[in-house]
Amino acid sequence: MADKTYTTIQGDTWDAIAFRMFGDEYLMHHLIDANPQYREIVVFPAGVRLVVPEVPEEETVELPPWKVDEGE
Repeated sequence: MADKTYTTIQGDTWDAIAFRMFGDEYLMHHLIDANPQYREIVVFPAGVRLVVPEVPEEETVELPPWKVDEGE
């Protein structure tokens, strides 16, 4: 499957983009690794096109036990 792309808006950060694309800001290292030319950017300007790689299922972070709903 081909990687997706994301075009930044003014003020985007790596963690905010990771949360938007993957649902988890802790997976931002996948975005950084796929876009090494932008590694030094902390706050993005508008219009930067980033590659959004596929994240393996096993990479998703499990909820800690105290956050899991008892009904599950």
